[in-house]
Amino acid sequence: MSFKAAAVQMCSGVDPVKNAAAMARLVREAAGQGATYVQTPEMTGMLQRDRTAARAVLADEAHDIIVKTGSELAAEFGIHMHVGSTAIALADGKIANRGFLFGPDGRILNRYDKIHMFDVDLDNGESWRESAAYTAGSEARVLSLPFAEMGFAICYDVRFPALFRAQAMAGAEVMTVPAAFTKQTGEAHWEILLRARAIENGVFVIAAAQGGRHEDGRETFGHSMIIDPWGTVLASAGAAGEAVIVAEIDPAAVKAAHDKIPNLRNGREFSVEKIAGAVAGGVAA
Repeated sequence: MSFKAAAVQMCSGVDPVKNAAAMARLVREAAGQGATYVQTPEMTGMLQRDRTAARAVLADEAHDIIVKTGSELAAEFGIHMHVGSTAIALADGKIANRGFLFGPDGRILNRYDKIHMFDVDLDNGESWRESAAYTAGSEARVLSLPFAEMGFAICYDVRFPALFRAQAMAGAEVMTVPAAFTKQTGEAHWEILLRARAIENGVFVIAAAQGGRHEDGRETFGHSMIIDPWGTVLASAGAAGEAVIVAEIDPAAVKAAHDKIPNLRNGREFSVEKIAGAVAGGVAA
């Protein structure tokens, strides 16, 4: 059963209310193009480096404007609406980087908390410590939908192939990777990583991204993408600014890819032994 999927590219600012309005406008555009599944980027609701300022406007799930708007849009257009992620205040004072999938009636079908925290130091001086404010998730899920089996990831998760392989082994046909990739890492790795996850698992990958110069000063890479199980880029957005990309997703292509390259079936258990290298006078025993 094929379906039309859309990835919505945004350039979210520091005001969740304005970001919710931008999301609604872009989702309406996607639905108008016939998309029945629509995905927004990581941190749809707010990109704010000042954590004190961010906490001042954060809400819990029951009162979050992005969650509320996402539910309303799903019901209004009768679509599966995937808020890639937004920051949700937790009772312990920390934050969840949480994605939501809403069904056509507006109900939440799935939540996914980003598992791998972006704790890095880049060559250009950028330093990020996501774990200082966010609570990491610990559960991956594959959701059975009327049109496909869907797996979930967020941004930095894409660098951890085991997460994707586990979901593929559980039957996932479509992997979702909403993101806010930095410009530096995006230029080097974004497309390569997305296509690799698609190819090695024989699945579709849908990745809505943040793109452009944000109010808090950061710059994200953009280039939202939809990729098929053979690694072909079906649709791609530009580097900066808002965009809506749409592609037809046919889960039958997943079976076709697995029939050609049955690596999910051909995998074998193995052990790893660490041994000493060459030594003076010969090879170590």
